[in-house]
Amino acid sequence: MTMELLSANHASAVAATLAGRANRSARGFGSGVYPITPQTECIELLCNQEFEKGHVVRVESEHSAMAVCMGFALSGARTFTASSSNGLAYMNENVFAAGFYRLPIVMMAVNRALGPPWNIWVDHGDTLSLRDAGWVQLYCETNQEVADTTLAAYRLAEDRRVMLPVMVCQDAFILSHTMMMTDIPEQAAVDAFLPALDLPHRVSNRPRTVGGLDTPHETEAHRRQQEVAMGQVQPVYAEVQAEFLKHFGRKLADPVVSYRADDAEVLLVSMGTIAATVRTVVDEARAKGVRAGALRVRMFRPFPAEVLARAMAGKKRVGIIDRNLCPGLGGILWSEMRALAPAGCLVQDYMAGVGGGDVRPHHLKWILDDLCSRPEAGAPIFLEVG
Repeated sequence: MTMELLSANHASAVAATLAGRANRSARGFGSGVYPITPQTECIELLCNQEFEKGHVVRVESEHSAMAVCMGFALSGARTFTASSSNGLAYMNENVFAAGFYRLPIVMMAVNRALGPPWNIWVDHGDTLSLRDAGWVQLYCETNQEVADTTLAAYRLAEDRRVMLPVMVCQDAFILSHTMMMTDIPEQAAVDAFLPALDLPHRVSNRPRTVGGLDTPHETEAHRRQQEVAMGQVQPVYAEVQAEFLKHFGRKLADPVVSYRADDAEVLLVSMGTIAATVRTVVDEARAKGVRAGALRVRMFRPFPAEVLARAMAGKKRVGIIDRNLCPGLGGILWSEMRALAPAGCLVQDYMAGVGGGDVRPHHLKWILDDLCSRPEAGAPIFLEVG
């Protein structure tokens, strides 16, 4: 392995390149790419890579980028693309198609606020709007995690018990353009970690039907198969973690990352890079005698409901920090977690950093103070953190 100073955009491209080359003994690698801030640096670097088998196709839109990936995947190639915000929205139809076709495409999604009005800063609403598309969604905290998760995503997606596409999500600019020392494995280690892709339903000289018309009963059967596959993601992910540790010497983060939560009475729950600041606030609260803890939701799809319910068992108060908004409802993470809380637990939603404002320790201290002092849960609270 070598240590390199990389942005998360470049870390993702380097990992995708290693994964693509690892499939050279099979059907190779293919990618459809189109630029959008703040993921453009990722595909710029990818376009400059050389592959023994396969290539990167520059297309005219995000919709076409995913279409190219679907074509490569249906032929049995290992595939990758990247997008963000309105690019993901334009790609929407084919994002759903890739999930329904059960194609193990890996996409790096840089979380950015949807416009208009136009905003290029971090907001999780773009990928969360695709939560029903049949993709595994993994949210990263560091550049190293982006690189590691990109490699692991192929092992997970291509497992025959899963065969689902994976989004590797990272916060715009906080990760995408921030340089950090990142441990990059050698090609031989990636070759050993990633078996050659053998897509069971690839197009070949054996007759296949792709994109035909389903009857209602057939659609019901296909959706059930998709749900069964989602049910396999967490146990397969545990196996991927073990293999990742064996080949690369470090542990891949759990679907839910717990911090000082076992004996906590009060929990702060977050996704993405906010989690690092939450840990600092938890440590300061502990020093003052407040039994605080934290959870970072790394895997949003499939939703790790049982893990989260166990983590919240016995807690008195839970504050959920959403970097997104579902208009008319509130935060999306809160909306999915609140039913998992034990009886008598106060669960409050706080929307912080929506549209990319910095979420600093004093903002989170205010959240913790409010959570500890309020007599009952109320409507979702918008924090002004600009």
